[in-house]
Amino acid sequence: MRWYVSIGAVLVAGMLAGGGVPGVAAPGPQAEPNERVVDKESTPSVDIELIIAVDVSYSMDMDELAVQREGYAQAIVSKEFLQALKAGPNGKISITYFEWAASNDQKIIIPWRVIDGPESADAVSAEIMKTPVRRASRTSISGAIYFAVPLFDENPHRGLRRVIDISGDGANNNGAPITPARDMALEKGIVINGLPIMVKEPSYSTMDIENLDWYYEDCVIGGPGSFVVSIKDREKFKEAIRTKLLLEVAGRTPERPVVRASDKEPRVNCMIGEKIWQDRWGR
Repeated sequence: MRWYVSIGAVLVAGMLAGGGVPGVAAPGPQAEPNERVVDKESTPSVDIELIIAVDVSYSMDMDELAVQREGYAQAIVSKEFLQALKAGPNGKISITYFEWAASNDQKIIIPWRVIDGPESADAVSAEIMKTPVRRASRTSISGAIYFAVPLFDENPHRGLRRVIDISGDGANNNGAPITPARDMALEKGIVINGLPIMVKEPSYSTMDIENLDWYYEDCVIGGPGSFVVSIKDREKFKEAIRTKLLLEVAGRTPERPVVRASDKEPRVNCMIGEKIWQDRWGR
């Protein structure tokens, strides 16, 4: 089951009001024994193994890249985030943060790190902010997923849930098609959530598409409880990032989902990015 939500539909205070957020058992199929390294077979020590994968393609302007970076850094140290963190069964999460663009362009900014309170959250936030902002060519969401999945086996901390959190402002236009990459991750019990960035009007020069939120909903996200938080207002960029992280850490879906997903044909061609690139540049 997947939920789709716009930032205006989520009430974070309500989600956390009235005491702690109950722990949530790992959704989706259980991983086979050979899918995890031996030292992770013990009882889960963290509530979630969270991979944050952020788009740094040229379609993102420098202001968007800076606000995106600041949004994640500030969300991790926010009072709401730390409250959700402590409400979990283990009271801590394991997180890694990387930037992506083309199919062969991924850069880890934060290797696997445990956040268990204000001090560790501050350290991760500071490390995110001190890394210079960069931009790169092409957009390969599939490449980001294929890069992210093996990282779970490198994490020494086993979690109740495994989640890939993808933010981006365009459709896949480089590397492998998106749906096989998504399906591969889902088969391993990994949940993919999305943060489509839609603060600019679609532009020929940036390969933007209309209804990017539909594209993320139908072609990118997946797994039990997966959801999209779309950003359509630049002023709410940081709020949207904080909302998505809170939902992920708390193991919750939005309280007021806009649409309940059902099995249906995608509303957007999942190869639209590749088609636009081919039509314009013939390669």
